[in-house]
Amino acid sequence: MQTFPEHGTPAEAVLAEVDTLQGGDIDWRGGRAFSLVYHPDDAALEALLHEVANRYLHENALNPFKYPSLVQMEKDVVAMAASLLGTDPEAGSLSSGGTESIFLAVHTARSWGDGRGVATPNIITPDTVHPAFAKACHYLRIEHRRVPVGPDLRADVEAMAAAIDDNTVLLVGSAPCYPYGVIDPIPALGQVALAHDTLLHVDACLGGWMLPWWERLGEPVPPWDFRVEGVTSMSADIHKYGYTFKGASTVLYRDPELVRHQWFLYDEWPGGLYGSITTAGTRPAAPMAGAWAAIRFLGADGYLRKATQVRDATRAFQAAIAGIDGLAVTGTPDMSVFEFGPAPGSGVDIGAVGDGMDDRGWNLDRQQGGLHLMVSPYHLTVTDRFAVDLADAVAAGGTSRGKAAGYGGIAGMDD
Repeated sequence: MQTFPEHGTPAEAVLAEVDTLQGGDIDWRGGRAFSLVYHPDDAALEALLHEVANRYLHENALNPFKYPSLVQMEKDVVAMAASLLGTDPEAGSLSSGGTESIFLAVHTARSWGDGRGVATPNIITPDTVHPAFAKACHYLRIEHRRVPVGPDLRADVEAMAAAIDDNTVLLVGSAPCYPYGVIDPIPALGQVALAHDTLLHVDACLGGWMLPWWERLGEPVPPWDFRVEGVTSMSADIHKYGYTFKGASTVLYRDPELVRHQWFLYDEWPGGLYGSITTAGTRPAAPMAGAWAAIRFLGADGYLRKATQVRDATRAFQAAIAGIDGLAVTGTPDMSVFEFGPAPGSGVDIGAVGDGMDDRGWNLDRQQGGLHLMVSPYHLTVTDRFAVDLADAVAAGGTSRGKAAGYGGIAGMDD
């Protein structure tokens, strides 16, 4: 166990230790990882982001009056996101990531319910929704009603409607959901929300910065954004398919008035008025500047180019899976995120397949029913090798070594 150092260490030695520690980390640059980092395959963008991060490494967005550049960048990013997703440019904010965007949307719904006299609020989600909703409900002491999805793995609208009562402040749908990459029936959920006079959040943390380009490429995309009547809020992560570094996300609303519920204002201490639109007080400047720079650098034509790479890689991966006896893609994914597992009746041990891919240098995420991919532009360079190695891993057979499905941080938890 490390103890506090008595003396400082020379920079060269510190960096050498960093290199040693980092040697055990996932190699996202090699194209064999399918989560955590979205490899844009763009050296010029990466160089720009490093330069921008360096310029804003020490700045602090706690006090916007001291950093007008950050105020302008945040306004610009929110306005650009709003124009992409179809809402008011004043109706949103940046956050540190999808979990915080979701937390803020749930908090906003609770505050909205407070104004209507709801004392014991609940939210209703499909059971494929991101765990951040359960986390937000845990912290905010809100009842979370999880509803099983239908046979197509999408939200069961009738079952969600049946779960509504006078204390329901929020319905949730995903565009797409993380496990299977399918988009919930947002228009039908919107009609339920309108009929019951409640809010509807679309979790587009994954899809928000990809689906607009997917649609422009001519891919079939069911309605999912603010064009859908009844949608009142949305989360969309820029540090995913927006191709900036962690952590930058947007939380957007249909009505700027809803943003007021995010604000925390306090002046009952000697320091004067404290105001914050997010859960954080001190906010790192680099992710804000990086998000602004990435969008400005790529523009619509750049995002379309990258969406084309992602689409072509996704098709290649899915074709490789379909061409191997005993494997099948789960459901009918709407985007570049999907699971594959054993075909019905095949008897393939998908855990053993995952082990075989691990042994061949791949990092496929384990889910409870299969293996999971989130496809990035750089993956287009490794699709052929993937197909060969996957076929070999299936042919090798064997029994799973018992590696468990998992998502997110578990460091420090007891067994």
